[in-house]
Amino acid sequence: MNAGRLLLRHELRLLAALGRWASRRPPAVPEGATPFGYARGQGAPMAGLGFVCVIETLMLSVLLRDRPTAHHVVLVLDVYTLVLVVALHASSVVHPHVLDPGAGTLRVRRSLHVDLVVPLERIVSVRRELRATHERHDGELDVVVGAQTSVTLELAGPVPHVTFLGRRREVGVVRLHADDPGALVRAVTEARSGLVEPA
Repeated sequence: MNAGRLLLRHELRLLAALGRWASRRPPAVPEGATPFGYARGQGAPMAGLGFVCVIETLMLSVLLRDRPTAHHVVLVLDVYTLVLVVALHASSVVHPHVLDPGAGTLRVRRSLHVDLVVPLERIVSVRRELRATHERHDGELDVVVGAQTSVTLELAGPVPHVTFLGRRREVGVVRLHADDPGALVRAVTEARSGLVEPA
């Protein structure tokens, strides 16, 4: 899929997520699975970005008031940009992390940009670990939200991660953020213990 079609598909999915969020429909998760949100961590930055977009729209409206054609074009672009900012937040709300003990997986997400399925049997360690700085290393994936991660997964073997643009890489350490990291760590620990057969 070429970059143009990929971006168009991405924007359509963002708008669909916005519609789901606006209609207050809950995230779609399999029966028996548990969603874990992470969007609260980005609420303030997204609100700040939205505020900047509104101010920019108002200022350009004043500057271009004597040039109606340019004013209308810029207004449409600014409003669409604001809609996309809200849609980015909405997509984070309606695409949470999902723990599915029935399928034996933890689905790690960030909006539409990250969707990594981690088999529970591959997880050898799960812990709360607040990090505000992240250096890029081979074999590690940092799913940062609001400039931080709060849960670290160490895997027995690498799992494939496909980036937004289709690049494939193998990861053995995954760091992610959750609104309630303690609850996620406990739930993953309990789900993993259910995979261990009694001696």
